[in-house]
Amino acid sequence: MEVTVKTAQQLRLTEQEFELIKEKLGRTPNFNELCAFSGMWSEHCSYKNSIKWLKTLPREGGRMLVKAGEENAGLMDIGGGLGVVFKIESHNHPSAIEPFQGAATGVGGIHRDIFTMGARPIASLNSLRFGNLDEDKTQHLLSGVVHGIGHYGNCFGVPTVGGEIYFDECYHTNPLVNAMSVGIVKAGETVSATALGKGNPVMFVGSATGKDGIGGASFASADITAESTQELPAVQVGDPFQEKKLLEACLEVIQTGAVVGMQDMGAAGIICSTAEMSAKGEVGMRIDLDKVPTRQNNMKTWELLLSESQERMLLVAEKGREEEVIKVFTKWDLPCSVIGEVTDDGILNFFMNGELEASLPAHELVLGGGAPQYDREYSEPKYFADIKKFNPDTVEVPEDLKSIAEQIVSLPSISSKRWVYNQYDSMVGTNNTSTNAPTDAPLVIVKGTTKALAVTTDCNSRYVYADPYKGAMIAVSEAARNIVCTGGQPLGVTNCLNFGNPYDPEVYYQFIHAIKGMGEACRKFDTPVTGGNVSFYNQNPDGPVYPTPTIGMVGLLEDVNNKMTLDFKEEGDVILLIGYSNNDINSSQYLAKICGVDLSPAPHFELEEELKLQQKITELINKNLIESAHDVSEGGLFVTLLESAFHRNLGFDVVAADYNIRKDAQWFGEKQSRVVVSVKAGKLKEVKAAIGDHPFEELGVVTSGSVEVDGMEWGTIESWKEQYDTAIENFLSKEEAGSALSSI
Repeated sequence: MEVTVKTAQQLRLTEQEFELIKEKLGRTPNFNELCAFSGMWSEHCSYKNSIKWLKTLPREGGRMLVKAGEENAGLMDIGGGLGVVFKIESHNHPSAIEPFQGAATGVGGIHRDIFTMGARPIASLNSLRFGNLDEDKTQHLLSGVVHGIGHYGNCFGVPTVGGEIYFDECYHTNPLVNAMSVGIVKAGETVSATALGKGNPVMFVGSATGKDGIGGASFASADITAESTQELPAVQVGDPFQEKKLLEACLEVIQTGAVVGMQDMGAAGIICSTAEMSAKGEVGMRIDLDKVPTRQNNMKTWELLLSESQERMLLVAEKGREEEVIKVFTKWDLPCSVIGEVTDDGILNFFMNGELEASLPAHELVLGGGAPQYDREYSEPKYFADIKKFNPDTVEVPEDLKSIAEQIVSLPSISSKRWVYNQYDSMVGTNNTSTNAPTDAPLVIVKGTTKALAVTTDCNSRYVYADPYKGAMIAVSEAARNIVCTGGQPLGVTNCLNFGNPYDPEVYYQFIHAIKGMGEACRKFDTPVTGGNVSFYNQNPDGPVYPTPTIGMVGLLEDVNNKMTLDFKEEGDVILLIGYSNNDINSSQYLAKICGVDLSPAPHFELEEELKLQQKITELINKNLIESAHDVSEGGLFVTLLESAFHRNLGFDVVAADYNIRKDAQWFGEKQSRVVVSVKAGKLKEVKAAIGDHPFEELGVVTSGSVEVDGMEWGTIESWKEQYDTAIENFLSKEEAGSALSSI
């Protein structure tokens, strides 16, 4: 068929990009070649609108063993001849169209990024965003996504140990589904996604290729519209049992020493893995597509190139050792075929039944090579003017604070996510330590050592919407704070940057300033960015979602026995607030959801103050002076106290230390850089001496079960726990809740 500008535009390439392709090839591409460029130059693969700014993030230093972007996932040294491999990625658009498979294949894809490097996944996390929970559409999406995550993770055999969920109207059409995987690898057993060695065989391993997921990368690089449901074939279909076999086969084949390089066939399928491995090794490949195992007859060249069928790998082996590789995959009952060989000319030549169907220079296809890089216009969002007008004095302090507290603990973004996490197997593999001893960041044991990894995902997108620069700093800081409150040392960051259309100058402003804030915070905490994912085009018909730069962070405890939990331990223990409160109700759940004020500044935050807080908490934990530590975040101080009390059914008797602070700000404000700790009464003097001149407040004491605030009885901890635990179930219809709970 004749290839024209219109053809390129139908494939989501611009006229300028079509002309650039012709210039690079010295000719007009055929349809197969244009499809290859469409996938590889999509936003999802090329980062063409973000790479300039991503390069400004701290990408080296600390314990990093590979530079950011060099491999499929980040790799950091944890000592003892071990490394931690971790990454977070989005699967937003597929989940909006088909929530079960969209979420399931997001989990499968991120795990493959881990074990393709030779690491065994030991933990999974997620970060989810949905619309209003009282709407049928949101309940459908929530149920499907949670079921998909649980199904894939439970069957694959990796525990889902943590995550976060928020509900806001801006995510109604376009939910966010971000999945993170963490794995462990021994030194010297990592595998690079690089093709090397002229004549070395190129092998296809894993599930046979079908027509599911065709054009998935391009689909992820466009707005969700009313017509998006017609793109259901772009959604992949996963098989966790097949992936479990693929995991074991890949880790086993690495031990043979016959593997030169290996890469997951993720976004853009075969064209992406062949192009990226070849470009990285500065080689080419000859590929016979008719040798690719398929599960559907008569697949066309472009379909084979772009299919994103799951559970597949591209592997380059040492010449003459093909049978060793085939033997391993045959043992695991997985297809394994030699589909080509490495060449030394830098060209990807794709044949079908002996006929040359596409000839492409690998370098010109990839990020950092010939893929275009753009510098988009940006301008301050107009809504900032309304944010600056907010005056907290216009919000009257309510007289009945208990009633307000009851409403806050019942908010879906605040309340227990029991309905969700009960559908996840958090204990498979027996690495998770946090199920019976709650911690701010989930703790996962590194078996065979005393070490544990503290892992977390964090982002309050309402803060980022109010102030992209400060909000992104807060996201990094909260992740680090959670790890520190668990007794760990923050190591590194992976990010999933969820934004609207980059061609919108106000969206691009949000993106740039979030990157700047993230970079500054990561430098302050010495947590380099090891890699991640950019997801643009997250739009509703009424506009973009809140800017949501999700932070995945990993920290290290050298000895898991020194962990710190968040729960109060005994009646009579003294409750302290490390840090200070102020008259700040900005961007709080209280202000937005109870008072109905959507536009207000981000809460108070200063990076140096945050660093000093974390250093002080680390000191108190290392000196064995405190019994618990739990940071103040969404819902404010009162919610933090409840969450500290729930686990052992203890209560608390607390009084505001500063009566000049408005009561709603004291108990429900979300001013940052604060941690609630509990202390044995006999250690109080020693603790105060260790705190020194760092701000703190003595709030009160732990009780046997009663809750008293400012001298007033607020009921029992059991009654608060009932409200907190059942809020989401009460939002859902009985049919939805019953069907989900029956699957536990």
